[in-house]
Amino acid sequence: MVKERARILVVGGGYVGMYTALRLQRKLKRELGRGEAEITVVTPDPYMTYQPFLPEAAAGAISPRHVVVPLRRVLDRCRIIIGEATGIEHAKRTATISTLASEEEGTGGREIVYDELVLAPGSVSRTLPVPGLAEHAIGFKTVEEAIGLRNHVLEQMDIASSTRDPALRDAALTFVFVGGGYAGVEALGELEDMARYAARYYHNIRPEDMKWILVEASGRILPEVGEEMGRYTVTELRRRNIDIRLETRLESCADRVAVLSDGSRFPTRTVVWTAGVKPHPVLAATDLPLNGRGRLKCTAELAVDGAAHAWAAGDAAAVPDVTARKPGRECAPNAQHALRQARVLGDNVVHSLRGEPLETYAHKYAGSVASLGLHKGVAQVYGRKLKGYPAWLMHRTYHLSRVPTFNRKARVAAEWTLAGLFKREIVSLGSLEHPRAEFELAAGGKPSQNPPHNPKGSS
Repeated sequence: MVKERARILVVGGGYVGMYTALRLQRKLKRELGRGEAEITVVTPDPYMTYQPFLPEAAAGAISPRHVVVPLRRVLDRCRIIIGEATGIEHAKRTATISTLASEEEGTGGREIVYDELVLAPGSVSRTLPVPGLAEHAIGFKTVEEAIGLRNHVLEQMDIASSTRDPALRDAALTFVFVGGGYAGVEALGELEDMARYAARYYHNIRPEDMKWILVEASGRILPEVGEEMGRYTVTELRRRNIDIRLETRLESCADRVAVLSDGSRFPTRTVVWTAGVKPHPVLAATDLPLNGRGRLKCTAELAVDGAAHAWAAGDAAAVPDVTARKPGRECAPNAQHALRQARVLGDNVVHSLRGEPLETYAHKYAGSVASLGLHKGVAQVYGRKLKGYPAWLMHRTYHLSRVPTFNRKARVAAEWTLAGLFKREIVSLGSLEHPRAEFELAAGGKPSQNPPHNPKGSS
């Protein structure tokens, strides 16, 4: 039993937030039933996005609704608040929350009092002051962005197929991806594969007409899979006529022209920004200790260093890697650690409430897998290197085992099976992003060029 009634606040509904809350509601089942404990989850979305499946969702291999897990169904013993934490005063055990109703009510944010705090807000895209980036680029971190990018690529192919302007056609068929990490390489590989397949249904577009360009500031891509597999990935992508620009930066994308640091200029209507992430801004609005990179200083038990009753893991936390040979190393902010940290974090919150010893988080990095398109991939797992079809199969098997809930596993497996039996879907549903446009036009108005503000993109 817990020593006294505990109000637990979980900020964030991603990997760490959802899995920690799930662990807590299982471990505190009796206490929740007796009213001795309360779990509140504050999240901007009513679902958790399984981000490793975003490239396949963009390519049409998986339905977007199967990439997300509904939090209200999974966390049925928790109180879910759709909103964002705008400030946290841990000294007073209070958090200020802005909800969907805050603006309508006109009363400002609401205040929540808690006893135990779990900070798992994740990260946001790390951008640079590149001219034209905010106006023309798209990220690849949410399911809305992934589906929006798929619709956009197919729409550009439609534009190129119907225009008589060679310059417009060339710009429409030029796709620039910035960032050679997982998100950039997998998104590029899957979308190029999808567009290559779709080109067979256009009478005047050939795969060779399209330009796919990957821009990476360092001298290698996919560092997680090792140097050898990184070189193989470069070779494999170049065989598909994908232009890989290493040690190159995007200087500007103003006026729909991508200007690179090597002097190259590419008129383009598509710039995808996947050049890293940074800690969520809410961390700067707390009174908790941060390191030089803006992440929470944590102990190996996943407690915030020097702050009692505060816990963190995932992208927001700088957690010591006790398995590293060199002291001072931190766990990489990736899904492999986040999933395992969430379990230890949930257990440690319960141990703390019950006055029990805490567990130390220790996990030796197992390796990485990456998809480069249908039946293509690279992997380095426990020192073994795989490429091509075996790596792609391992990528699918691993992530199918990790996607939450049996419901989602079954649906994803069924979609993969059907995709192997039938042809790819090449339909663009770009109108989903502006669903009222046609009705506004029919009603005698003009379709809004600037739809109502929605930071998450389309529906």
